[in-house]
Amino acid sequence: MTPSRNLKLKLNTHRIAGYRHFANTRLFLKPADWARFVLLTLFLPSALSSSLSVSSVRAAEARAIFAGGCFWCMEQAFEALDGVSKANSGYIGGTVARPTYAQVSQGNTGHTEAIEVLYDSEKLDYTTLLDAFWRNVDPVDGGGQFCDRGSQYRSGIFPLTEQQFSLAQSSKEALDNSKLLNGRIQTEITYASSFYPAEEYHQDYYLKNPRRYKLYKWNCGRKRQLDRVWGSIEKLPFLKE
Repeated sequence: MTPSRNLKLKLNTHRIAGYRHFANTRLFLKPADWARFVLLTLFLPSALSSSLSVSSVRAAEARAIFAGGCFWCMEQAFEALDGVSKANSGYIGGTVARPTYAQVSQGNTGHTEAIEVLYDSEKLDYTTLLDAFWRNVDPVDGGGQFCDRGSQYRSGIFPLTEQQFSLAQSSKEALDNSKLLNGRIQTEITYASSFYPAEEYHQDYYLKNPRRYKLYKWNCGRKRQLDRVWGSIEKLPFLKE
């Protein structure tokens, strides 16, 4: 027998053995089990691949919480950043569980209006978020923000990790020591407690009710005051070169 014929015979023998194993497997499986076997064979690899892909995306998603007066305005400011997927309006820093807007707006629960920022940590770092935060608040105002007065509108940074706390504290100290602002910074930095999402009608209010939102923002004088505070400051002192 020639070598080539011998090789073909061996290959055919292996194929036959494989077919027999496949046939025997099918023979001893019940119809329902056979259907499951086929589905797993066909779809499990792609399902695992999709699962790994989703896990990778979730691993890159990070959270940050800031308070800067009206949460409608803070939502707009942060959702404009490349790398931020969502900013959710809510309440933080109080003593009442699951507070309502009516309760918080009275100023008796200890909460402040805040936003929860969801962002891609591979595109955007926490320091960039801090830069956006400071430029959207009046840090020396300890009685509220702009036209909204009371502790329920106080500015604040609510770190979720030790690294966030360290970066937030360093940014505040650098900004305070720079003497760029007209007074001492009143913004609080406190580890995040429970964040309670606000009612649905508050979420993306600037998109759902653009006319009312723009009227409120203009009458509140937010942009005018921010221009007075930050207009001449090109770069904040805690940012790297």
